[in-house]
Amino acid sequence: MGVDAVLFDMDGTLVDSDAVVERVWRAWARENEVDEDLVLTTMPGRPAADTVRAVRPDLDAEAHGRAQLAQEYRDLDGVVAAPGAHDLLAALDHAGTPWAVVTSADDRLARLRLGAAGITPRTLVTRDLLTHGKPHPEGYLHAAEVLGVDPTRCLVVEDTVTGADAGRAAGARVAGLKGIDADLPITSLTDLLELTR
Repeated sequence: MGVDAVLFDMDGTLVDSDAVVERVWRAWARENEVDEDLVLTTMPGRPAADTVRAVRPDLDAEAHGRAQLAQEYRDLDGVVAAPGAHDLLAALDHAGTPWAVVTSADDRLARLRLGAAGITPRTLVTRDLLTHGKPHPEGYLHAAEVLGVDPTRCLVVEDTVTGADAGRAAGARVAGLKGIDADLPITSLTDLLELTR
Protein backbone atom coordinates (compact mmCIF):
# COMPACT_ATOMS: atom_id res chain seq x y z
CA MET A 1 0.00 0.00 0.00
CA GLY A 2 3.05 2.25 0.07
CA VAL A 3 2.59 3.15 3.75
CA ASP A 4 4.55 2.34 6.90
CA ALA A 5 1.51 1.76 9.16
CA VAL A 6 -2.28 1.57 9.05
CA LEU A 7 -4.34 3.37 11.69
CA PHE A 8 -7.94 2.20 12.01
CA ASP A 9 -10.93 3.90 13.53
CA MET A 10 -12.95 1.34 15.51
CA ASP A 11 -16.73 1.79 15.36
CA GLY A 12 -18.12 1.57 11.84
CA THR A 13 -14.68 0.84 10.41
CA LEU A 14 -12.98 -2.17 12.02
CA VAL A 15 -15.94 -3.15 14.18
CA ASP A 16 -19.58 -3.16 13.10
CA SER A 17 -21.34 -1.72 16.14
CA ASP A 18 -23.81 0.39 14.18
CA ALA A 19 -26.90 -1.40 15.51
CA VAL A 20 -26.06 -0.99 19.18
CA VAL A 21 -24.87 2.61 18.77
CA GLU A 22 -28.08 3.56 17.00
CA ARG A 23 -30.21 1.68 19.54
CA VAL A 24 -28.61 3.39 22.54
CA TRP A 25 -28.59 6.90 21.06
CA ARG A 26 -32.18 6.71 19.78
CA ALA A 27 -33.29 5.79 23.29
CA TRP A 28 -31.34 8.71 24.75
CA ALA A 29 -32.84 11.10 22.20
CA ARG A 30 -36.39 10.01 23.06
CA GLU A 31 -35.73 10.31 26.81
CA ASN A 32 -34.26 13.80 26.40
CA GLU A 33 -36.69 15.17 23.81
CA VAL A 34 -34.13 15.55 21.04
CA ASP A 35 -34.77 14.72 17.39
CA GLU A 36 -33.37 11.20 16.89
CA ASP A 37 -32.04 11.94 13.41
CA LEU A 38 -30.22 15.03 14.68
CA VAL A 39 -28.49 12.93 17.33
CA LEU A 40 -27.55 10.23 14.83
CA THR A 41 -26.03 12.76 12.42
CA THR A 42 -24.18 14.58 15.23
CA MET A 43 -22.64 11.68 17.15
CA PRO A 44 -20.46 9.79 14.62
CA GLY A 45 -16.80 9.98 15.59
CA ARG A 46 -17.44 12.04 18.73
CA PRO A 47 -17.12 11.13 22.40
CA ALA A 48 -20.54 10.76 24.07
CA ALA A 49 -20.23 13.92 26.18
CA ASP A 50 -19.39 15.98 23.09
CA THR A 51 -22.54 14.70 21.37
CA VAL A 52 -24.69 15.64 24.37
CA ARG A 53 -23.02 19.07 24.50
CA ALA A 54 -23.77 19.65 20.81
CA VAL A 55 -27.47 18.74 20.87
CA ARG A 56 -28.51 19.63 24.45
CA PRO A 57 -26.04 22.21 25.83
CA ASP A 58 -28.35 22.78 28.79
CA LEU A 59 -27.69 19.27 30.15
CA ASP A 60 -24.75 18.03 32.22
CA ALA A 61 -22.82 16.61 29.26
CA GLU A 62 -20.31 14.68 31.35
CA ALA A 63 -23.02 12.95 33.42
CA HIS A 64 -25.09 12.07 30.36
CA GLY A 65 -21.96 10.92 28.54
CA ARG A 66 -21.09 8.57 31.42
CA ALA A 67 -24.65 7.21 31.43
CA GLN A 68 -24.48 6.57 27.69
CA LEU A 69 -21.19 4.73 28.10
CA ALA A 70 -22.68 2.59 30.86
CA GLN A 71 -25.45 1.58 28.45
CA GLU A 72 -22.93 0.77 25.72
CA TYR A 73 -20.81 -1.32 28.12
CA ARG A 74 -23.83 -3.55 28.73
CA ASP A 75 -25.16 -3.81 25.18
CA LEU A 76 -22.86 -5.75 22.87
CA ASP A 77 -25.66 -7.47 20.98
CA GLY A 78 -24.78 -7.51 17.30
CA VAL A 79 -21.20 -6.22 17.69
CA VAL A 80 -19.04 -8.08 15.14
CA ALA A 81 -15.91 -7.54 13.06
CA ALA A 82 -16.51 -5.53 9.91
CA PRO A 83 -16.47 -7.57 6.69
CA GLY A 84 -12.87 -8.25 5.69
CA ALA A 85 -11.40 -7.03 9.01
CA HIS A 86 -9.83 -10.31 10.13
CA ASP A 87 -8.36 -11.05 6.70
CA LEU A 88 -6.94 -7.54 6.35
CA LEU A 89 -5.35 -7.56 9.81
CA ALA A 90 -3.84 -10.99 9.15
CA ALA A 91 -2.41 -9.73 5.84
CA LEU A 92 -0.90 -6.67 7.54
CA ASP A 93 0.65 -8.86 10.23
CA HIS A 94 2.00 -11.25 7.59
CA ALA A 95 3.52 -8.32 5.68
CA GLY A 96 5.04 -6.90 8.87
CA THR A 97 3.03 -3.68 8.54
CA PRO A 98 2.19 -2.28 11.97
CA TRP A 99 -1.37 -1.22 12.67
CA ALA A 100 -3.26 0.43 15.49
CA VAL A 101 -6.80 1.24 16.53
CA VAL A 102 -7.59 4.91 17.28
CA THR A 103 -11.04 5.44 18.76
CA SER A 104 -13.17 8.07 20.45
CA ALA A 105 -14.39 5.34 22.79
CA ASP A 106 -12.89 4.96 26.24
CA ASP A 107 -10.58 2.04 26.99
CA ARG A 108 -13.24 -0.17 28.59
CA LEU A 109 -15.74 0.20 25.73
CA ALA A 110 -13.04 -0.24 23.10
CA ARG A 111 -11.80 -3.47 24.67
CA LEU A 112 -15.35 -4.81 25.08
CA ARG A 113 -16.27 -4.14 21.45
CA LEU A 114 -12.96 -5.30 20.00
CA GLY A 115 -13.23 -8.44 22.15
CA ALA A 116 -16.76 -9.10 20.90
CA ALA A 117 -15.40 -8.76 17.35
CA GLY A 118 -12.43 -11.07 18.03
CA ILE A 119 -9.83 -8.35 17.41
CA THR A 120 -6.82 -7.82 19.69
CA PRO A 121 -4.73 -4.82 18.67
CA ARG A 122 -1.16 -4.50 19.91
CA THR A 123 -1.62 -0.72 19.89
CA LEU A 124 -4.89 0.81 21.07
CA VAL A 125 -5.33 4.57 21.42
CA THR A 126 -8.52 5.45 23.27
CA ARG A 127 -10.13 8.69 24.41
CA ASP A 128 -8.66 8.19 27.91
CA LEU A 129 -5.12 8.76 26.60
CA LEU A 130 -5.90 12.04 24.86
CA THR A 131 -6.63 15.66 25.64
CA HIS A 132 -8.55 16.23 22.41
CA GLY A 133 -11.01 14.01 20.55
CA LYS A 134 -11.55 13.83 16.81
CA PRO A 135 -11.50 15.93 14.59
CA HIS A 136 -8.30 16.95 16.43
CA PRO A 137 -5.35 14.89 15.09
CA GLU A 138 -3.95 14.03 18.54
CA GLY A 139 -5.11 10.39 18.49
CA TYR A 140 -3.57 9.62 15.12
CA LEU A 141 -0.38 11.50 15.94
CA HIS A 142 -0.09 9.54 19.20
CA ALA A 143 -0.60 6.20 17.43
CA ALA A 144 2.08 7.04 14.85
CA GLU A 145 4.47 7.99 17.63
CA VAL A 146 3.83 4.75 19.54
CA LEU A 147 4.41 2.75 16.35
CA GLY A 148 7.56 4.76 15.62
CA VAL A 149 6.43 5.90 12.17
CA ASP A 150 6.07 9.27 10.49
CA PRO A 151 2.35 10.19 10.46
CA THR A 152 2.69 11.26 6.83
CA ARG A 153 3.62 7.64 6.04
CA CYS A 154 0.41 6.30 7.62
CA LEU A 155 -2.91 5.32 6.10
CA VAL A 156 -5.87 6.25 8.29
CA VAL A 157 -9.02 4.19 7.71
CA GLU A 158 -12.21 6.00 8.70
CA ASP A 159 -15.95 6.04 8.18
CA THR A 160 -16.85 9.55 9.38
CA VAL A 161 -16.02 13.06 8.22
CA THR A 162 -14.89 13.88 11.77
CA GLY A 163 -12.41 11.01 11.74
CA ALA A 164 -11.22 11.72 8.21
CA ASP A 165 -10.56 15.34 9.21
CA ALA A 166 -8.47 14.08 12.15
CA GLY A 167 -6.45 11.83 9.85
CA ARG A 168 -5.82 14.60 7.34
CA ALA A 169 -4.85 17.02 10.12
CA ALA A 170 -2.28 14.46 11.26
CA GLY A 171 -0.80 14.51 7.76
CA ALA A 172 -1.86 10.96 6.90
CA ARG A 173 -3.53 9.66 3.76
CA VAL A 174 -7.16 8.70 4.42
CA ALA A 175 -9.08 5.69 3.16
CA GLY A 176 -12.78 6.42 3.53
CA LEU A 177 -15.75 4.10 3.95
CA LYS A 178 -19.45 4.98 3.60
CA GLY A 179 -18.90 7.50 0.82
CA ILE A 180 -16.94 10.06 2.85
CA ASP A 181 -14.49 12.31 1.02
CA ALA A 182 -11.11 10.57 1.16
CA ASP A 183 -7.80 10.17 -0.64
CA LEU A 184 -8.75 6.54 -1.19
CA PRO A 185 -12.51 5.84 -1.32
CA ILE A 186 -13.30 2.22 -0.42
CA THR A 187 -16.52 0.24 -0.16
CA SER A 188 -15.21 -2.23 2.42
CA LEU A 189 -12.01 -3.32 4.14
CA THR A 190 -11.73 -5.99 1.46
CA ASP A 191 -10.73 -3.23 -0.98
CA LEU A 192 -7.64 -2.61 1.16
CA LEU A 193 -6.89 -6.33 1.30
CA GLU A 194 -6.46 -6.27 -2.47
CA LEU A 195 -3.81 -3.56 -2.05
CA THR A 196 -1.73 -5.71 0.32
CA ARG A 197 -1.27 -8.41 -2.31
